[in-house]
Amino acid sequence: MKKIMNLSNEIEAIRIREILESHHIPHLIRSFHDSAYDGLFTNQYGWGVLEAEEAHEEQILKLIKK
Repeated sequence: MKKIMNLSNEIEAIRIREILESHHIPHLIRSFHDSAYDGLFTNQYGWGVLEAEEAHEEQILKLIKK
C-alpha cells in the first residue's frame, strides 16, 4: 500500500471512501486521531491519509478530481 493523499477531515474521508467503494477499488483510510492524546497528532499530520495499491493511484486521483 502506498500513501495516495492526505485527508483534511472526516467528511472528505467518507466521500472518498464512497467513490472508491462504488468503483470497487481496494483502499485504506487511516486517521491520525487518537482519543488518548485528544487529537494532538491531527494538528501535526492532518486528519489522516488515503492508502491504496500503487497500480490504482492514477485512477483514484482521476475519480477524486471529478
